[in-house]
Formats: sequence, C-alpha cells, structure tokens
Amino acid sequence: MISIILPAKNEAAALRGLLPRLRAAQAEAEIIVVDDGSTDETRALCEQHGVQCLSSPYSMGNGAAIKRGARVARGDILVFMDADGQHSPDNIGPLLDRLAEGYDMVVGSRSWSDQAGVGRGMANTLYNGIASWMTGFKVMDLTSGFRVVRAGKFREFLHLLPNGFSYPTTITMAFFRSAYPVHYFPIQVAARIGKSHIRPLRDGMRFLLIIFKIATLYSPLKLFVPASATFFLLGLGYYGYTFTTLHRFTNMSVLLFSAAVIVFLIGLISEQITVLTYKSASAGN
Repeated sequence: MISIILPAKNEAAALRGLLPRLRAAQAEAEIIVVDDGSTDETRALCEQHGVQCLSSPYSMGNGAAIKRGARVARGDILVFMDADGQHSPDNIGPLLDRLAEGYDMVVGSRSWSDQAGVGRGMANTLYNGIASWMTGFKVMDLTSGFRVVRAGKFREFLHLLPNGFSYPTTITMAFFRSAYPVHYFPIQVAARIGKSHIRPLRDGMRFLLIIFKIATLYSPLKLFVPASATFFLLGLGYYGYTFTTLHRFTNMSVLLFSAAVIVFLIGLISEQITVLTYKSASAGN
C-alpha cells in the first residue's frame, strides 16, 4: 500500500487542482493532507474530495506535519510531496519504479532552472556540495520535498527530524549514515501557486545552521578536525613569528594550541554521540 502525505499551510488554491489529479494518478493510494494550522478552506477541500485531513489548531512547522503524517500512514511506502502545486502526480510512478530497483529512498531532484530564485539556487548548490563531500556520494538535491521512501526505515529517524523546514536534509543524511541506498531522479517542477512561507531575512540563519547540521548528522569529525587543524597551524605560525621576533612563547600561541585541542576533543565526543544516536535508532526499529 502507498500513502501520499502532503504538508499544507494555506495551500487551498493549489490543493483544489492537485487533489483530483492525485486521485486520478494513484487511485488506490492513501492520501493524507496534514493541515498545519491553515486558515483557508483546506479542510473543506479535503472533505469534498474524500481525502484524510489531519488538522492542528496552530502551525507547528513543515517537519512536524511530515512526522504527524508518517505516524498515521498505513502504507508500506510513503510518498512526500509539496501541496503548493510544484510537484506533479505523474512523477510518482517513475519514483516508485526506481524504489522497486532496490533503493530505500528515491528523491525527485530539481535542476538549476527549477530553483526558486538565484539566491535559493546558490544556497542549495552549496548544501549539495557539502553533503556530497561529507557522504562521499553525489547529492543532487538535498532539500527536495518530493520523495518516496520505505515506511519502516523512515520511521526509524522520526525522533531526529526537526519541526521546521529542514526535514529533507535530516532524513537524507540519516539514510546515508545508516547505509540505506538513496537514488536521485531528475524531475521538472512547476511554478508555486501562492506565496512561499520561507522568508530570506527570517530564515537565513536557519539555512546557515543546515550546513552545520549536515556535518553533525553524518560525521562530526569531518567538521571538527579541519577546524582543530586550523587553530593548531595558526598557533604554530604565530609561535614561529614571536620566537623569531621576540624570542618568546606568548599567551596567544597557548590560546590557539588550547583551542585546537578543545575543538578536537569536542569532535571526538560528537562522533561518539552520533554513533550512539544511530545505534539507538536501529535498535528501536
């Protein structure tokens, strides 16, 4: 059984056309719209089309909607897609075909031309590059919200998923970390219907934090070792300078060497916490 989960916040304008297309494309699938505190007619539209609607009294975030939908879904395979009209129901079939080839998650990857603006495109390119370096695999679209995944494996990591909009990053890195095969399938996306809920000024810092989350979710030492080495080299260089000019070992050199040791030890602790986190997730499943 297939369950299609759509997190929605005031997306009635897009759902009006999307729900009939979904039903036509996947007649046997369970369709769940997770109403994240909408103030429009989202709930009424779901009732009109015979679609299950999980409503919350206030907005808890895109990730929270994803988790709520995943908990109640009855399908063995979960399909996640945006409710804003960007994702086509016609692409569900090809993604499911790739899943049947032995993958545990298949992600619909967007091209540069499909990015929502130059700024978002550059940010996503940066995220993809960092994730590819961390995992050793080519990550084509780290933040895509269109994906199909095996339900049992997805639920292993529900406790790791944030309530905000960065759930795709978290689940992708969790799958790579646990050696669950992931495949990227190129798709075309349409223009969004309505206004985006992402605000560059408000959410800019959150996007920056995604970069650090990528590192800490997969292999913290890949982040902390270069930082530690940088402090060590700065300390060594400064010591060489002061020894040559002042014939002394200064406090600044001590501080930089100490920072190198502290950062490295924090990296070791973070690595152990990461290992235990994924070990607990696997044991719980």
